[in-house]
Amino acid sequence: MARRVSTSKAPAAIGPYSQAVIAGHTLYASGQIPLDPATGEIKGGDISEQTRQVMRNVGAILTEAGYSYNDVVKTTCFLADMKDFAEFNSVYEKYFTDKDKPARSCVAVKELPKNVLCEVEVIASHG
Repeated sequence: MARRVSTSKAPAAIGPYSQAVIAGHTLYASGQIPLDPATGEIKGGDISEQTRQVMRNVGAILTEAGYSYNDVVKTTCFLADMKDFAEFNSVYEKYFTDKDKPARSCVAVKELPKNVLCEVEVIASHG
């Protein structure tokens, strides 16, 4: 049976989806964009600031569910512009400090919700 995860420390879902779902020992988190959960406003004007907010939102969901960044086995990262790849990576890598980094896909997309610069979704496991 799947369990839904919800926390006020990450932005509320802005559509018909859950912040995350746990099935078995695996957490599937919906993509997070750089919304400040307290205000609902986009936080950060550049890719570094937006990436930090995205990763804080991801961390809040992981914590609420009893997981950590070390439990993340796969991420999917979406960038509005691939020219931000190096700067995105310089922030992203600070959150995955364990020697075993998660698998990852990173793609540029035509447009992201609310015209943000990045979005990150994660899969974590206790298995």
